Amino acid sequence: TSIGGWTTFARNIEQAGADALELNIYSIPTDLNVTAAEVEQTYLNILTAVKSSVSIPVAVKLGPFFSNFANMAKRLADAGADGLVLFNRFYQPDVDLDALEMVSNVLLSTPQALRLPLTWIGLLYGRVGVNFAATSGVHTADDVLKLLMVGADVTMLASALLRNGIGYLSTVEQN
Repeated sequence: TSIGGWTTFARNIEQAGADALELNIYSIPTDLNVTAAEVEQTYLNILTAVKSSVSIPVAVKLGPFFSNFANMAKRLADAGADGLVLFNRFYQPDVDLDALEMVSNVLLSTPQALRLPLTWIGLLYGRVGVNFAATSGVHTADDVLKLLMVGADVTMLASALLRNGIGYLSTVEQN
């Protein structure tokens, strides 16, 4: 949660032999006095600090909740991001009506979630000088092809693998 923490972990990960690093900046601003500009600057500060402390490529995993996502993507690229991972899915709790309490409720992505990364990668490809990784909603070989066609360099299908097991990779590869 601190710049020093990010840079220490980044250096440790690089020294352990990583070829690249994904900064999963999972931040949900809840302070009513923090402006959008301050939130965005935090992302840029973390990226800049990490980039200055490692020599491996650094990608930033983002949620879609910026007032102007295209501008934020450009600013991250200008600040040195090598890649953008679209999109982080923030965990959203639920309410257990029997126990009358908040409960953790991890929902895996559905194929419908593909549209958000598909849209934004398509809009930003060729306009923002980074590599794009697509995550969220990738479940089939057709999904992978669609994302590659709009400019993704990498696709991730964690939810499909969690649902179907690691053997599902063979199914995707064969289709």
